[in-house]
Amino acid sequence: MTRALAGLGLAALGGTAALAASPDAATGHIALVGGMLLDGYGGAPVHHAAILIEGNRIIAAGPATEVPIPADAAVVDTRGETMMPGMIELHAHLIIVGHGNYERWFHWLDEHRASYPFERVMELSARQLLSAGITSAVDLGAPLRESVSVREHIRAGLIPGPRLSVSGPFLIGAIAYFPPECQIVVHNPQEAARATEANIRGGVDVIKAHEGLTLEDYKAIVAVAHRYHVKVHAHLYEERDVRNAFEAGVVKDIAESYRPVVPTAAHRVWVFPATREFPERLEDPELQHEFPADMWAELQDSFKRFHTLAYFENREQEEFFGDASVGQWIRAGAVIGMGSDNGTPLNFHRDALWREAKVFVDLGMPASRVISALTWVNARILGKEKELGTIEPGKLADVLIVRGDPLFDIVALSSIDLVVKDGVAYRGGARVELGHAAARASPETAQ
Repeated sequence: MTRALAGLGLAALGGTAALAASPDAATGHIALVGGMLLDGYGGAPVHHAAILIEGNRIIAAGPATEVPIPADAAVVDTRGETMMPGMIELHAHLIIVGHGNYERWFHWLDEHRASYPFERVMELSARQLLSAGITSAVDLGAPLRESVSVREHIRAGLIPGPRLSVSGPFLIGAIAYFPPECQIVVHNPQEAARATEANIRGGVDVIKAHEGLTLEDYKAIVAVAHRYHVKVHAHLYEERDVRNAFEAGVVKDIAESYRPVVPTAAHRVWVFPATREFPERLEDPELQHEFPADMWAELQDSFKRFHTLAYFENREQEEFFGDASVGQWIRAGAVIGMGSDNGTPLNFHRDALWREAKVFVDLGMPASRVISALTWVNARILGKEKELGTIEPGKLADVLIVRGDPLFDIVALSSIDLVVKDGVAYRGGARVELGHAAARASPETAQ
């Protein structure tokens, strides 16, 4: 091969408008050359492939012998690695970081507000998500001003992170464990409608309906949201909530039209068992590297006697029914999207989504289908499939270079060599400049 290129493109999610290049988007050519290409559609991989990126768009992808590489391209050697679309996270919480206890976490933040205002915590989480190969995410429950600010700062290239869609404060029937800035308590349909409109006028991309809402509340929320062409995400655990949301149309269309579903497996299936079997995961030095020292110390203290945490008090029932709950979607052949509820206790931004993916593989879902769910299907759920989720000419250039073969072992998704988002390269959440012949980073330099 003369200078063949290998690259991969997937774009992330943004606001309600069409996706555009951020001011920080790249302007030259990047060629990713030599690795195996997974395009996101779930078909056969392309071996010894190349992807050519120009600016923030993919302009060619296929066998390396068939992709001409411009002389000015920064060529990245991806031999022995996998190129795939950036992952999309449909259930993120940037205001929390895996601390063991919500009440204690928010109390600690209140005491350290000068050092860690909500916006800084969300920026920290955004960087961790990008480092984990997540190039698009939906944040479901945070203060309105901070949510919009972080989204726009990422979009402008001022801070690293995935393209965000944000809900702002969620709507709920009674005050929950999150701070008041993160929730709007509604007592009737009129309040629900006003809260929905206030969030939309405040700049949110989606509406998050939490628990404790009546059928009439849901109908009022959906009516306002759909008038503005905004989607509603419903937090459904209780039987009554599922029934009300269904009858209001939140999930009815999905069920009847075979659209994707997003069954979050995290706290039902893997978080507690994985930690019980290997508590050392809570002390991962790479995870520690992603936190300020005082925040890390507080997290570690919250993990002491983690088996007594209130969040896991129903773990026996959840573990018993968890596999069956998730497995029914796989066996039914449902179109499944992926969201991990990351940030919840012991569920860290840097490993939540690949662990979520592993659950589905362990329960019988083919790895190729899981990777498609993380990329193409999630892009469809967002309504961004024309811009994101697959590697093909014209798509936004969000690409992951993964060490190893995730089709053989899905855990390879935990080892990200390089992230390209909007045509810009990142390692460890930090932007890196690719030279004319960009060398692969060693673990020591990929910080």
